[in-house]
Amino acid sequence: MHELLNRNVFLVKEHVGAFMAANNFDIHDPASGEIIMLCREDNLGSITKLLRFTDYKRMTPFDIKVTTPEGQQLVRITRGTTFIRSKVTVLDGKDQKVGGFSQKLMSIGGKFDVLDENDQILCSLKGNWTGWDFRFVVGDSEFAHVTKKWSGMGKEFFTSADNYVLEISDSVPPDSRVRLLILAAVLCIDMVLKE
Repeated sequence: MHELLNRNVFLVKEHVGAFMAANNFDIHDPASGEIIMLCREDNLGSITKLLRFTDYKRMTPFDIKVTTPEGQQLVRITRGTTFIRSKVTVLDGKDQKVGGFSQKLMSIGGKFDVLDENDQILCSLKGNWTGWDFRFVVGDSEFAHVTKKWSGMGKEFFTSADNYVLEISDSVPPDSRVRLLILAAVLCIDMVLKE
């Protein structure tokens, strides 16, 4: 696994625009502001592009690649067309399946399970839309926290509406595939639960 994935804090900034159909993000080091990863959805079909501007946006497929600024693939996140419940697949830099997510039906605030390559639950994402606060948990243990607010570098940092901070717990070991899955899940929160 690439050393970039062993960091504990990431600032995720979504690209926004009036006529943008693709899901594109930059991932920064919050301390320096440096872009450390790029997330791009480059190969959208024309029908998918059109549907992204309708109420059917949540149902459209996606294929997002997370790369280094130099272009090395770190993670790939894919989903086919969905109707009721989203099922997302996560691949590593060599397009090998490492796991995915399964959306929970009828959950309050939004929830999905993070799965390993054999579809066994590793942790769950539980959220609070009003405070834009999400946690990756197993029982009482927290693996990671996603929020619009971050206390770092001695000051309170607030992100804009399309930006958020991921903090991965020190309890998640370096080179653990859980880190890769958590990062991928964070990029899917809006696409799977909110849009």
